[in-house]
Amino acid sequence: MTDHALLLVNLGSPASTSVADVRSYLNQFLMDPYVIDLPWPVRRLLVSLILIKRPEQSAHAYASIWWDEGSPLVVLSRRLQQAMTGQWQHGPVELAMRYGEPSIESTLVRMAAAGHKRITLAPLYPQFADSTTTTVIAEARRVVREKGLDVQLSVLQPFYDQPEYLDALVATTRPHLQQDFDHLLMSFHGLPERHLKKLNPGHNFEGGGDCCAGAPPEVVATCYRGQCLRTAAEFAKRMGLPEGKWSVSFQSRLGRAKWIEPYTEARLDELARSGVKKILVMCPAFVADCIETLEEIGDRGKEQFRAAGGDELVLVPCLNDDPHWVRALSALCERAPLAL
Repeated sequence: MTDHALLLVNLGSPASTSVADVRSYLNQFLMDPYVIDLPWPVRRLLVSLILIKRPEQSAHAYASIWWDEGSPLVVLSRRLQQAMTGQWQHGPVELAMRYGEPSIESTLVRMAAAGHKRITLAPLYPQFADSTTTTVIAEARRVVREKGLDVQLSVLQPFYDQPEYLDALVATTRPHLQQDFDHLLMSFHGLPERHLKKLNPGHNFEGGGDCCAGAPPEVVATCYRGQCLRTAAEFAKRMGLPEGKWSVSFQSRLGRAKWIEPYTEARLDELARSGVKKILVMCPAFVADCIETLEEIGDRGKEQFRAAGGDELVLVPCLNDDPHWVRALSALCERAPLAL
């Protein structure tokens, strides 16, 4: 029996680009109360309405970026798992997805059946959010409890400001920033403002100002926007980027609720209209390229930027399975504390 297993967890992907598989995936994803935090009847009605047209639209988007080996997110996560197997010296490295397959439940049950009693759970999200980190931990705890698994979980904490992560981000991005460019946009995944207000009811998120950048540690601990701004500022400092050469935005809005600002779509238009001709876009909320990076930014974002007057948008790859990231992730997982 091995001593200490590692379970990497990413978001997940539809099984294929068929409308039926995309609908099934979206239903599981959107019905998660940590994703759409509304009462079940309201959530069920809303998701049912979304599932009328959205699966066909999303299936087309997935098909435009799908690889021969399958979903880019899953393929890249598998490559990371393989690379981590050579780096993690304490036991096997497994991979699960919060939505879709392989599921957290089936993977944890299999690991426990193989005799692995100590498992480090690694949600692959640099910044904390209920809709990413919390739901992974909650699902793992549910499985352990309901299946009566004899395992001890440690949990990788959000690593948005950890030197290993930031250094890996710099090392993998530096070659792409050596080309001439006018502006670097760091586009993070967005969240509804109510998700942040629920965790920090006394904090003001209106207008996309800089309030989060100077927030106290107890607020930043659960403030997704604040953590994104810290990641961006630390990255820019390490890269020696002057003020005005870079900015932050938030992408992937869904529905009519107010989401955190500034929005990536609006920022791309603003930059193009201000005379920026060549823009680089990196997505530090993602550790693996996926539909949000490859299609939303790499395809649609590029078309939008050009339509607004820009010449060229270059998508900077995510960390994926880069050796710098593999070493950094291993070091971060070594420090993962026991889950209470």
